[in-house]
Amino acid sequence: MSGKSKKKSSPGSTIALNKKAKFDYHLEEKYEAGMVLEGWEVKSMREGRAQLKESYVIIRNGELFLFGAHISPLVSASTHNVADPTRMRKLLLNRREISHLIGSVEREGYTIVPVALYWKRGRAKLEIALAKGKKQHDKRSAIKDREWKRDKERLMKHGH
Repeated sequence: MSGKSKKKSSPGSTIALNKKAKFDYHLEEKYEAGMVLEGWEVKSMREGRAQLKESYVIIRNGELFLFGAHISPLVSASTHNVADPTRMRKLLLNRREISHLIGSVEREGYTIVPVALYWKRGRAKLEIALAKGKKQHDKRSAIKDREWKRDKERLMKHGH
């Protein structure tokens, strides 16, 4: 063995999270989808340069696409390849899962939201969820619960 050791990301390690999804939506069913990526996108994701903040999933011709996810190109990227950081990326799921998701979105008024981007066995996976939008009062109660939990922890820590 040589003295050099490459730092490998642990399997199942998270690249990016969409924390706002849990706040804005009631997440019901979760699915794991593969993604069609270009080489520079994979390299950027290995550097942790991906963001799911304003992204969502759209349906076109019976296929699912990730729209609005930002993957920043590396500065050392090739000069002959034009990198588009916010291009649409095709999602890979089973036909049965796709038809179930499309049916839920069209008939029952659900939305498909990206929740997390992570590595699994060396491949980038996107966790998507079937979600219903929260009303304003639901969001307020979530904030109130979170603040109460934080205050409770603070009180327990200081012993008051």
